[in-house]
Amino acid sequence: MVEIKLENIVKKFGNFTALNNINLKIKDGEFMALLGPSGSGKSTLLYTIAGIYKPTSGKIYFDEKDVTELPPKDRNVGLVFQNWALYPHMTVYKNIAFPLELRKAPREEIDKKVREVAKMLHIDKLLNRYPWQLSGGQQQRVAIARALVKEPEVLLLDEPLSNLDALLRLEVRAELKRLQKELGITTVYVTHDQAEALAMADRIAVIREGEILQVGTPDEVYYKPKYKFVGGFLGNPPMNFVEAKVEDGKLVITEKSKLPIPKQYVEIVKETGITEVIIGFRPHDAEIVKGEGEGIVGEVYSFEPLGREQIVTVSVNDSIVKVFAPEGEHFSFGEKVTIKVKEELLVLFDKKTEKALEFSKL
Repeated sequence: MVEIKLENIVKKFGNFTALNNINLKIKDGEFMALLGPSGSGKSTLLYTIAGIYKPTSGKIYFDEKDVTELPPKDRNVGLVFQNWALYPHMTVYKNIAFPLELRKAPREEIDKKVREVAKMLHIDKLLNRYPWQLSGGQQQRVAIARALVKEPEVLLLDEPLSNLDALLRLEVRAELKRLQKELGITTVYVTHDQAEALAMADRIAVIREGEILQVGTPDEVYYKPKYKFVGGFLGNPPMNFVEAKVEDGKLVITEKSKLPIPKQYVEIVKETGITEVIIGFRPHDAEIVKGEGEGIVGEVYSFEPLGREQIVTVSVNDSIVKVFAPEGEHFSFGEKVTIKVKEELLVLFDKKTEKALEFSKL
């Protein structure tokens, strides 16, 4: 398996810059998710790693080997597309065997490898069927088997589960994660689904408008977002944001909502002299209390029962904040409530740059 290194990758289509100075190192055997909204450049980056797109500038290395100019067939990568791209006139066996037949591998070797990879993906009983006779999940497994049969050094997956229904997606997600760890293959996985990225990846690269905003473990990007965008893109519900002014050592949201500056930010606020911030916190890191008290005061906007718990939406100034509450607690529309958040769980962002304060000096 290999380490992938991207150095100053720029990709332009005419006057449009799809990738802007991308630098990323993907470790040997790592599962790296490229996460971002539609049009962010994540698939372009994947196809650049694959060799389908050639970068306008920059270098791509597999280990120490410069592969920037190499065509896809010489990079030894396995690529799985969103639409699976199976050949309808070929059996499952033939679809999986196709890459080996292109290489003119011996018939015995082809048969052995096809059956091995089919068994690994639980489709060994489907080898004589055609794609149209398979379910979506089975077709997806065939596409993955076809990518794995040639024993690639790198596995590249472009939104491979997006065409599956929710339950099947969970099942295949778990299998894919297990398979990747068993094979130890360096894997790059493109998705717009933050739940997929958090559940599967060793590290996540969050991409927006052709730039990588943050790279880190699922915990790092979830709990310590470098940008407001990252906090708002990850989580369901996503991170809450409330604007505040810095006055007399306090964060003033409204006349009734004032919070002490969290200890971890006191020095940074003093050094930067910042006067306007955005307070960020996760819905499950807050507690909601009836009535007006010390904390963030607002009015109940709506509530959604979810079984064991409920999401209560609270209006605070011009912001909408979501907080989890026990199912048994009852709220009324327009009722005054106070949201209490532990100060160590608050994240402060610069209102102008939307960058987290602890990273503002980097």
